[in-house]
This record gives sequence, C-alpha cells and structure tokens, in this order.
Amino acid sequence: MHRMETGDILFDDGAPLSHAVFPLDCVVSFIADFPGHQSVERASVGAEGYLGFALVMESKNSLGKAVVQIPGKALWLAAPDFELALQRDDGVRSAMLRYARSLIVQLMDTAACNSLHTAEQRVARWLLQARDRVGRDEFHVTQEAISQLLALRRATVNAVCSDLMNTGAITYNRGHLIVTDREALHARCCTCYDRIRLATKC
Repeated sequence: MHRMETGDILFDDGAPLSHAVFPLDCVVSFIADFPGHQSVERASVGAEGYLGFALVMESKNSLGKAVVQIPGKALWLAAPDFELALQRDDGVRSAMLRYARSLIVQLMDTAACNSLHTAEQRVARWLLQARDRVGRDEFHVTQEAISQLLALRRATVNAVCSDLMNTGAITYNRGHLIVTDREALHARCCTCYDRIRLATKC
C-alpha cells in the first residue's frame, strides 16, 4: 500500500507502465498539458477504477499523464503480475474492460460537459464525484486546483463555492472541504454525473 500526496505524478504521458495502480481513497486526474503551461483534466479516477488500463489493451505505455489531486492510499501491482492475472483469469480481464468502458463514457461526457454546462454544474459534478471516490464527506482540495482542472477562472470557482456554502451544500475553508448536504450538491450537478456513475456500475 502506498501513500499518495497531492501533486504526485504517477505516470507521464507515454511513459512505460511499471505498475497498475488501484486507488483506495484518493483521486487521480488524467491531465492534458497545453502550450503556455495550461493543464486541464481529461478524466479522473478513484476507488471505482484503476490506472494502467493500457496494459489490458496490450500496450506498455501510459495513455496520459496521471496526477494525484486528493491525497490518500492506493495499491500498486507490478505490471508483469497484473498481466499474468489478466491471462489466467477471464473474470479479471472482464472487470478491467468494464471499467475501461466506463472511463471512455467519462471522457466523452466530460468533453460535452465542458462545452455545454455551466460552471456551477461542472464544479458541483466534480466535487460530488470526488466525494464518491474518496468514500467520505471530508477531503482536501483547493479552489486553485479545481479552476485549473476545469479550465475556469479562480474567481468563478470562488463564486460557485460561496453559493454552494450559502445553500448548505458544502463548507469550505483553506482547502478543507466538507460535503454537508449530498442531495443539495447533487441538485446543482449536470446530468453527466448520473450518466458517468451509472456507467461505472455496469
């Protein structure tokens, strides 16, 4: 078991995959870096999934840059051992492929979400997904990180968080966030949240 800290880079884009990583109570983002040092989130993963799905597709290299956003613990399995489990057990391969399918759904919905939905809907979706992934109402994430991941202005994220606090959905202080009313936060999400959650359970 490994302790994962905010900002840890697990894999660089195209880097050799030495391990499959199974988050337990942390959140890891797949990041796209653009010229000008801008970085946005393509997708994220927590306890519902794993990193290293390229190994299931018989590739040896990471399909994207993976960075820890919310600290916590994860299990690491050496790539040769993971590949051996895939070869020996069809159930393992089937489960890994089901998650890969749900990740594709997340990627597709995130692209549409970023184009069509409001800043409030996107922030609420991200926070609720983070809450689900860490398995608790309380976690650490900064507004600066959210603004970068969602390609929003910091002032916009601050305004959204202030409104969510006023409605009683969350409390927030210096990166310490508590989801105080899950249903109220869910009411502010776009429909992408439920669609991605359903795909993860398939």
